Amino acid sequence: MNHEIQTKLDHFLNLNRKIKSYYEAIGLLHWDLATGAPRKGVDTRSETIGMLTTEAFKLSISDEMKELISFLTSQDVFHELQDQEQRLVEDVKQELNRMQSVPPEKIQAFSVLAPRSQVKWESAKESGDFSVFEPFLTQIVDMKREFIDYYGVKDTRYDTLLDMFEPDLTVAKLDDVFSRLKARLVPLQEKITKSVHKPDTSFLDQTFDINKQMEFSRYILKEMGYDFEAGRLDESVHPFATGLNPGDVRITTHYYEKDVASAVFSSLHEGGHALYEQNIDPKLAGTLLAEGTSMGIHESQSRLWENMIGRSLPFWERYYPVLQSYFPEQLKDVSVQSFYEAINKVESSLIRIEADELTYNLHIIIRYEIEKMLFNENLSVSDLPSVWNEKYEQYLGVTPPHNGVGVLQDVHWSSGDFGYFASYSLGNMYAAQIVNTMRKEIPEFENYLREGKLTPIKEWLTEKVYQYGKSRKPSELILAITGEELNPDYLADYLENKYKEIYSL
Repeated sequence: MNHEIQTKLDHFLNLNRKIKSYYEAIGLLHWDLATGAPRKGVDTRSETIGMLTTEAFKLSISDEMKELISFLTSQDVFHELQDQEQRLVEDVKQELNRMQSVPPEKIQAFSVLAPRSQVKWESAKESGDFSVFEPFLTQIVDMKREFIDYYGVKDTRYDTLLDMFEPDLTVAKLDDVFSRLKARLVPLQEKITKSVHKPDTSFLDQTFDINKQMEFSRYILKEMGYDFEAGRLDESVHPFATGLNPGDVRITTHYYEKDVASAVFSSLHEGGHALYEQNIDPKLAGTLLAEGTSMGIHESQSRLWENMIGRSLPFWERYYPVLQSYFPEQLKDVSVQSFYEAINKVESSLIRIEADELTYNLHIIIRYEIEKMLFNENLSVSDLPSVWNEKYEQYLGVTPPHNGVGVLQDVHWSSGDFGYFASYSLGNMYAAQIVNTMRKEIPEFENYLREGKLTPIKEWLTEKVYQYGKSRKPSELILAITGEELNPDYLADYLENKYKEIYSL
């Protein structure tokens, strides 16, 4: 590589590091807001987040960045770059093309609005009062509609938002995938409903000391391989993971005295996200490739650990005695088989994050259809509660008694993350496909779970998924791992096999 190319590349990488540093600071401020920052400081904190976000944005669309991208993508220069450098240049160019028409003052206004909106959402969720949140959500939706015009409308307006979380995903593709999935899951759910075999979950309706839940959450995260020297576990209203850099990946959960399963599985879920971020190739640190390649692949890792490992019988054959030692009075007369069946009970419910693996996908389809209505059909924000309740009755046969467990239950819309929810079901599909391959390549998979040997599983996932960060596209990654493109049949096969056994179908 000649001196001019190397100089320009170094300049480009340094500019990337500066932008990444801004986003690390912004991420830390958001984490602090969600984990106990004083409420009286929210407005000032929001202004700070807005200012930093705007500065990072200005750098990403600056003339300096445009000149560097133009030089590095020229035919006689691009082929001189290494693979990861090429991918970084391509990724930055794609984001530049998307964002360069957006006025910086719009970015700043949205960045100030979003954290204020999230705080209002928290209080609205607690009270169940949608009217507290509605003015903020209306502003969020209006601004997202405006941003779509700046970004450039794809096949539909909602396609533009989907592409930001899952590259190349379209409404047409997603409609097809969801249709194929529903065709297999709806009949399965009907058979389960008619089954006379119903798991007993009554023992879960007891009081479980929150401090003990905290201790067990930390224990199980360590067993997974979560590095507490490169992260921490805190509490928030809605569990989440945030990767500041591979050496600082933080997760949160929420504890309920009357629901021990909630914290256990949210810890496994967020721990899966964290393992991904902690094990990205150090060479990518300081670049915009040091993150998950898409939200669908990211969710595949959280759902893989939460469900396909964490809700499996072999896993609990090893870890159920440990859980019993934390809660001997509550679980002393409950067998591991009974516990396994209870945590896998299929039941229509109101809360997405507490839904079983089968009906969970219906929760996602509801949100997906509502988001399409918001952006493709201009559904009014004021109509969201009624549309939400109608769809829950239609798909799951339940109606929220108040908005706190209905339209207000998720944090995502408060910060404008429209197009995100589909990633959860995509994650389920990716995870099932990946685990199918893992079982072939690690024949001892179930024995490793029974013995609590989770390190080989984490190492396999690091080799196949984690290390690449964003340097491989999701379509490239799933093809390289499994030898085929995304196929929803693996998820349907997994769920059918699992529930046929539990429900004696």
